[in-house]
Amino acid sequence: MFEAWSHPVPEVGLTLRGWRTPPSGRPLIHFLHGNGFCGRTYEPMLRHLAQDFDLWLSDIQGHGDSDHGDRFLGWNRNAELAMQAFRAHQHLYGAVPTFALGHSFGGVLTSLMLADRQHPFQKAVLLDPVLFPAAMLMGMSFISMVGVGKLTPLARAAMQRRKQWPSRDEAYQALWGRGTYKGWTEEALRAFVDHALKDSTDGGVELKCAPSREADIFSSAPERLWGSVGRIRIPTLILHGADSTPFVEPGATHAASINQLVQKRQVPGGHCFMQEDPARAAQQVRDYLLAAA
Repeated sequence: MFEAWSHPVPEVGLTLRGWRTPPSGRPLIHFLHGNGFCGRTYEPMLRHLAQDFDLWLSDIQGHGDSDHGDRFLGWNRNAELAMQAFRAHQHLYGAVPTFALGHSFGGVLTSLMLADRQHPFQKAVLLDPVLFPAAMLMGMSFISMVGVGKLTPLARAAMQRRKQWPSRDEAYQALWGRGTYKGWTEEALRAFVDHALKDSTDGGVELKCAPSREADIFSSAPERLWGSVGRIRIPTLILHGADSTPFVEPGATHAASINQLVQKRQVPGGHCFMQEDPARAAQQVRDYLLAAA
């Protein structure tokens, strides 16, 4: 179903990579994943969407098969680079309706992309985007500036997480029903094990996204987030899980309050609700994107 793509970015010394479906004339979705994942982690949901859409999956710096690079380039710069890679290949799909979709970290990056008046999208769906409250953004910016960002609870947890297993089957068994992966379908966890892990030199498997890169993201924040949300000029739906991280729902509410083009809708499940019920998530996305304006 998917073909690999790559996009060198010489000015920052790395190559971005990802996956895409062959052009078919269907509407096109640009998809960005959450922190620590990669595009194909979401294959169960994406297979449902592929019945009605072509798909462009972009793996952010240090995720999936994209280069780790040196320092983390930041949320805003990574959003710019994802857009750059997409624009370099978008012509392959012709003049079809084009939509944006992102989860968590990828949902925030998508909102940053939508603030650019030159973006090519007609509608967007943000899946449980981590839209940090203003006070939280200020605090994260401060701790990052003074160099103690890696001491935040999420960053510490990322640095301490297990990153290697003897085999994919043993990784699957170790992760099943635990932590972030609690409630995931078997197919969703298998997609993570198949695509977010790589063979390691010792014969086992390890995370493609290094815990240090995941921690870089958890210990930093986007710049001008709420200004960007306010500048969104296309219909945008935020789907947020009923049992997600506490600040996600207030962030969705605030986004809808400052921008009339942004709607919010609560759905059953947690922060990764699309991995808990891929078919239902895909139906929600499909119905919104294909509804008449």
